[in-house]
Amino acid sequence: MGIALSKKHGKAVVRNRIKRLLREVFSKNSHLLTKNWAVVILPHVAEEYSYGAFEKSMLLCFKKVNGGCGK
Repeated sequence: MGIALSKKHGKAVVRNRIKRLLREVFSKNSHLLTKNWAVVILPHVAEEYSYGAFEKSMLLCFKKVNGGCGK
């Protein structure tokens, strides 16, 4: 898994928090991927970042790549 963040997301402290949240969400849910995938994450710039929002988005993406409807 790779995470790409620009300085638009904020200062280093904010960017590191985003990366920590994304790594945690990925590690807790990566078992849901049915095949081996190379994953690159590019989060949108937002006012606030939360574990729940990242998890919801990542689960939707996992569902799509596993062949689910995704809607």
